[in-house]
Amino acid sequence: MGINRRHFINLTSLSVAGFSIKGFANNAKPNKTNKPIVISTWDAGLNANKGAWAVLSTGGAALDAVEKGVMVTEDEKNCCVGLGANPDRDGFVTLDASIMDHEFNCGSVGFLERIKHPISVARKVMEKTPHVMLVGEGAQQFALSQGFTLESGELSDDAKKEYLNWLKKSTYKPIINIERKQSTTQLDAKFQAPTKLSNGEWNHDTIGMVALDAHGNLSGSCTTSGAGFKLRGRLGDSPIIGAGLYVDNEVGAVVATGQGEDVIRVAGASAVVEQMRQGKSPQEACKFVVERIRRIKKEKANDIQVCFIALNKNGEHGSYALHKGFNYAVHSNDGASLVEAPFIY
Repeated sequence: MGINRRHFINLTSLSVAGFSIKGFANNAKPNKTNKPIVISTWDAGLNANKGAWAVLSTGGAALDAVEKGVMVTEDEKNCCVGLGANPDRDGFVTLDASIMDHEFNCGSVGFLERIKHPISVARKVMEKTPHVMLVGEGAQQFALSQGFTLESGELSDDAKKEYLNWLKKSTYKPIINIERKQSTTQLDAKFQAPTKLSNGEWNHDTIGMVALDAHGNLSGSCTTSGAGFKLRGRLGDSPIIGAGLYVDNEVGAVVATGQGEDVIRVAGASAVVEQMRQGKSPQEACKFVVERIRRIKKEKANDIQVCFIALNKNGEHGSYALHKGFNYAVHSNDGASLVEAPFIY
């Protein structure tokens, strides 16, 4: 697949079950919404944003909003984020999460097992310890000391089915856009993308969220089960501050999704923030870093997906993806919408 720098056509918003689907040109002006506002990755973000909006719409803090929002996704029983997710190749579900507020306070957990809400553990790390990251058994022990409950280590029915199917070949290959869910709402056919492959495999599973509250403060969160059937012990970008998530209250907030290893290579989220600091719009900043990853990966960029969403201090939001198929959810006083991200390929 070669590089295709298409010009994009502005798409008319489609009214679908209370929200709209939007597209925009590569050179379009930034989307701007008066605060408060929350944006999150993938169409799963539509539900997650409802949890965040319940906080933001009543004057609550962005930090509380981004925690409550992604908890909605962690609660869902599926093969994506949370304890219902697909396991590593040894058959264990391991979870990663990070959170960051408007004052550079941040916390994260990695390789966390049997705890339902890793995002809330990450917040406890931020607020109750002198550290930024706890991992593995230590993260679990800390969670229990903070009142979290040790859940069953059994795989969900869906995850068990997927894992047994994966064991037939035991191969691992990153799959583009598998986070994107088949919505129960009837979306326009050209925006449809399956949640899983024809052979039943799943892969990268992440939700990232950033919000600007009525007080003008930014915060962000990211939670994931990581790449399905990954090597045991693998960490991606999601729990790494500056890679999967970064917030600078003077500039903006950014989260990433996709192939975490390649987000880490360029300190992706912080790199996008720095481009906004230099005056780029959120979309332009995301595009700059995605194009850098494409140059680094060369022909290997054909086989991976990397996406960023960004929200600046003025309430402008934008996104960019390496490949077609990424979208992000927006919720503000204007309502809820799903935005198709521009892309290189």
